[in-house]
Amino acid sequence: MHIRWLTAAVAATAVIAGTSIARQAQLAPQPAPAIKPAGNARLPATQALFDNLVQTNKMPGIVAAFGIGDRPPEFVAAGRIADGANAGTAGPDSLWRIYSMTKPITGIAAMLLVEDGKLNLDDPVSKYFPAFANMRVLTNPDTSLDSVPAKNPILIRHLLTHTAGLAYNISAKGPLLKEYERLGILPGQVNRQLEGRARAARPTNLAEFANRVASVPLIAEPGTKWSYSIGLDVMGAVIEKASGMPFDRFVQTRLLDPLAMKSTYWSVPASEVGRLATNYAFVGDNRTPIDPGVGSVYLNPPSFPYGGAGLVSSARDYDRFLHMLANGGSLDGKQVMKPETAALAMSNLLPQGVLFEGLGGGTGGAMSAKMGFGAGGSVYLSDAPGGTPSKGTFGWGGAAGTIAWVDPVKKMRGTVMVQYFPAEKWGLRQSIPPALASDVQRLMAR
Repeated sequence: MHIRWLTAAVAATAVIAGTSIARQAQLAPQPAPAIKPAGNARLPATQALFDNLVQTNKMPGIVAAFGIGDRPPEFVAAGRIADGANAGTAGPDSLWRIYSMTKPITGIAAMLLVEDGKLNLDDPVSKYFPAFANMRVLTNPDTSLDSVPAKNPILIRHLLTHTAGLAYNISAKGPLLKEYERLGILPGQVNRQLEGRARAARPTNLAEFANRVASVPLIAEPGTKWSYSIGLDVMGAVIEKASGMPFDRFVQTRLLDPLAMKSTYWSVPASEVGRLATNYAFVGDNRTPIDPGVGSVYLNPPSFPYGGAGLVSSARDYDRFLHMLANGGSLDGKQVMKPETAALAMSNLLPQGVLFEGLGGGTGGAMSAKMGFGAGGSVYLSDAPGGTPSKGTFGWGGAAGTIAWVDPVKKMRGTVMVQYFPAEKWGLRQSIPPALASDVQRLMAR
C-alpha cells in the first residue's frame, strides 16, 4: 500500500526552529544495544523491517499500530524510546510528539460542530472573529508587505483545507516571516531553549492569536490556492468561540474521552514522563537529542492549545481515533459522530478549481494518485495503482516522522510513531507499505 501521499507536515526542521535545530546538532552518543522484544509473528515482514531500522542504528525505536475491520490492532515495535541503556521499551503506550497529526483531530472536532449546527463549512470566519472581515492580500509575499484588499472572505472550509491564504512561520519568508515572529504567530514548540523566546512573543490565548493572525496580510486570495498554513490553529479559536467551551476541553469532551484516548495530551503529566520518547535531529546520519523526554518542553502547558501541532499521543490512542473514522463515526458501541459527518470530513472539501499537489520532494516525493483535501488531512480522489490505498483514504503525518492513514473502503488503518527531524530521513513512507502489504496478504489468507 503506497502512502507517500501522507505528506508529513514538513515543519521544516521544527514548527518554530527552522534550521536552528540543525545548528545545535552534535554527534549522537553511541546507543546501548537495542532490546529485542518477542515481536509480532503475524506481521513478520514489518517486524523484520522495524528490527533492522533499530539494529542498524537509524533510530532508537519505532512503534506502529495497524488495523483491519473490527479486529484488534496489530502492534509492531522495536527498540527503545531513547538512546541509552535505561530508556524504556518502545511500545503501544509510549508517548510521541505527533505535531501535525494533531490537524485531523482538530478538523474532526470542527466537523462535530458542523453536525451540531453550530458551524457551516461556508460560514465566513469573520462571523466568529470580526477582525477577519477586511483582509488584505500581499502583492509580493516573499519580498514585501505591500497589499491590496481581498476580494473573497475566508471561510471555515478554507481553514480546514489550507486555502485561506494564510502562511506558516515554517515556510513564510522575508518581511512576512518577520511579522509572524514579531506578533508571536508561532503555534508550536520544539524544546525549552527555543520556547523561551517564542513564548515571550506569543499570545496567551486563542482569541488573541486569531486576532493577531487577522492583522497580517494573506499570501493568496482566499479560496484560490492550497498553501500549508496555520489554518487549523485558527480553527481551534473558531471551535472555542462556536462551542462556548475552551478548545482543549471541547476536544477532550467530544473526542478523547468518548474514544478512551487516555494517553493523548496537550501537556504530559509528570507521572507519565517515563513513557515520553526523546525527540532527535539529524545532521547527515548523526543524531542528537533536542528534546529529551525527561525535562521536555511538553511537560509544561503550552501558551494555548495548538490545533495544528500541539498533541502528544500513543500508537494505541491514535489507532482508536482512526478506527472510529473507519467505522463511520462509532467505536466500541459509542457513536462519536454520524456516519454522514465522518464521510463528509474525509471527502474533498477544497474550493472549486483548487488542487492539492503535495508539499514537495522533501515530504516523500510524487503522489501516486489524484489528491484532494478534507478536514485537516489529504484525501485520495481515485484508487492508487493496484487499488491500494482506495479512493477516499484520508490521513496526514507529523514533522517528527509520525504517519497516520485510514482507508474507509477497505476498513484499514495505520499509525507509525518515530521521533526525529527531518521526518523523511529514512523514507518510512516508502519502506513500510510493501512490508505491510506482504503481511496483510498473508494475514487475510488465513
